[in-house]
Amino acid sequence: MPLKTFKYRLCPTKKQQEVLETTLKLCCELYNAALQERKDAWNVIKKHPNYHNLSWRKEHSKDYTITYNQQSAQLPEIKENREEYKEIYSQILQDVLRRVDKTYKAFYARVKNGKTPGFPRYKSFRRYDCFIYPQSGFALEKKKLVLSKIGHIKIKLHRELTGEIKTCSIIREGKHWYCCLSCEVEKEIYLPYTDSAVGIDLGVLNLATLSTGDVIENPHWYRKAEKKLIKTQQALSRKKRGSKRREKAVRVVSRLHRKVRNQRNDFLHKHSKWLVDCYETIVFEDIQLLNLSKRAKPKHDKVTGEYLSNGASQKSGLNKSILDAGWGMFMTLCIYKAENAGRLFGVVKVNPYKTSQKCSGCGLEGPHKDLSVRTHTCIHCGLVLDRDENAAINILNLWVGSTLQAGA
Repeated sequence: MPLKTFKYRLCPTKKQQEVLETTLKLCCELYNAALQERKDAWNVIKKHPNYHNLSWRKEHSKDYTITYNQQSAQLPEIKENREEYKEIYSQILQDVLRRVDKTYKAFYARVKNGKTPGFPRYKSFRRYDCFIYPQSGFALEKKKLVLSKIGHIKIKLHRELTGEIKTCSIIREGKHWYCCLSCEVEKEIYLPYTDSAVGIDLGVLNLATLSTGDVIENPHWYRKAEKKLIKTQQALSRKKRGSKRREKAVRVVSRLHRKVRNQRNDFLHKHSKWLVDCYETIVFEDIQLLNLSKRAKPKHDKVTGEYLSNGASQKSGLNKSILDAGWGMFMTLCIYKAENAGRLFGVVKVNPYKTSQKCSGCGLEGPHKDLSVRTHTCIHCGLVLDRDENAAINILNLWVGSTLQAGA
């Protein structure tokens, strides 16, 4: 059965807020201590005289490796030495150690696949903002969330909760607290079948241009808040580290960023829902966002070796606009909403090669068009069309052509 997460706002009292803060601090401390223990164990094997012998390392490295079972077995001893840990539900502490284990496994998987590994890092209290009840220790009673060793906390159930609750995550966002309930729900097909498909060209000026000619405008949430963010971040940089004024400035900056994120998410949720309701199949370009938003490579003069202009400032501005639009989030929301709605094809992706250069009317390619050229004018058939709409029609035609070939 699929899992669905419901997020609700919590309204704890001052005493409950203190308990939640204390729980987070102790979980953060345990996380860093477990990470340090694993690092110390690895440093021991690195100092061994046979460390550079690969055959010896493969045979004996497990003897110096700390596992989740070994660390979780130390929890009773930790509670005896540190009584404050007795006030935390046992499964929360186990989940913290399980989180450390997952980060290590992900690290080794990246090393094995040849990717940039990124060794697990320590977490400060500001960066550690979640603890989880993985199986039990929580319950819903009317309009209150009952948490083991914390108490009854008021919860705003702004929408109906469906399915069987499996896990409960308590999240801190600034001064606010939220509860994420992960539930097993039955997959219901609640939307009727419609024999309609649409191609979508994602952009910066407009978030999306549809093959039907409709346009989803780009609100540019970050760009609108950028001036205010610059002022607040400059004020933050002037504050002395460790002072209360700096903590207050950090809260102001984080609140502004959180507002931008919430505005963007709300906008993308509404329009992805509209697309799924209207169309059976949604066709996107298969774009690599990480490659698309990379910074410009430096250019050197072959004779003198001096740096040449490479358009880095324009590229950084374009990257900022791409990330502000939230293309990746938009496609992700469309994918999972289409799956929940039981759409036959749902969201599909096609190769974006030459979709902006070819004519959607005759299929022939004309002269290369720069990004500054916003109108498509075909030199072969004379078709005049908006550049993005032409690309969206080509995207849809690519999927229709591949579907017909597969059917044949």
